[in-house]
Amino acid sequence: MNSKKTLLILAGGLGSRYKGLKQIDGILDNGSPILEYSIYDALAAGFNKIVIVINRFIPESYIERLENISANNNFELHWVYQDIDQYVPGSFDHSSREKPWGTGHAVLCAKEYIHEPFVMINADDFYGKEIYQLASNEIDHQKISSSQFELIAYPISTTLSDNGTVARGICTMDTESSLIKVEEQTSIRKENETIIYTDNGKNIEVDPETLVSMNYFVFHPIIFDLLEVYFNNFIKSDPQPNQEFYIPAAVQKMKDEKGIKILVKTSPSQWIGMTYSGDKSILKDYLETEIQNHQYPQDLWNLIALS
Repeated sequence: MNSKKTLLILAGGLGSRYKGLKQIDGILDNGSPILEYSIYDALAAGFNKIVIVINRFIPESYIERLENISANNNFELHWVYQDIDQYVPGSFDHSSREKPWGTGHAVLCAKEYIHEPFVMINADDFYGKEIYQLASNEIDHQKISSSQFELIAYPISTTLSDNGTVARGICTMDTESSLIKVEEQTSIRKENETIIYTDNGKNIEVDPETLVSMNYFVFHPIIFDLLEVYFNNFIKSDPQPNQEFYIPAAVQKMKDEKGIKILVKTSPSQWIGMTYSGDKSILKDYLETEIQNHQYPQDLWNLIALS
């Protein structure tokens, strides 16, 4: 099918644990960061519009680079800045705020640019090729509506890091694979071939096949109006300077309060993230193997004069 399909990339993070702007950090000698591999895979699966939420620290040189890629590969590209004052009432004092409001706010910032079903991803996660085809098919077959979204999740065993603990949203579903809840757990790690996290001083073991959210959602644009209401309520609650408005929590409220069904599907793809700087070598080795297996070209965009 030829429907309009959008990929929304959240690239506004500050990369504190990575110690740099990992969303634009090139992985191989071709200079392409993870988000370009995500764009490449999405375009191959039939997506035709890319919206990227960024912060003011993203250099103009990278914006020009991707603008050139867009022009040479004929896809629609929009940049959206996630500024602290967006969708915040003028009467609210946010002068002590130093970081963005979180992923829910980042999605809301794209409201004026997206009017069709869309996939939302993190810029610093490599999700694999097949998951975009799955999402594209779900949109084409009208599985996404104002009353039904999707979360494409990964087995927790495939999402760990050898370089430190990770935080993951552990999914609980009913017998029809509809989401009941996403429970965020931190300090998830592997110890002696066992996956555990610590809660209230107690170590809890997790089945390796447990599905976790890696922020790969397929949304209907009705989400923007709901996010605006929820974010306004969040601001009215007088949040702490470091408190964030997260997309999984907002989606949970939409399910609980509005009756929106969230179908959960298992990703057919390999996931690799860059939480820590040491994770980069793992992704580099993986992509080099994929290039050898002809899954990606050596020069992702086959352009000579990229700045």
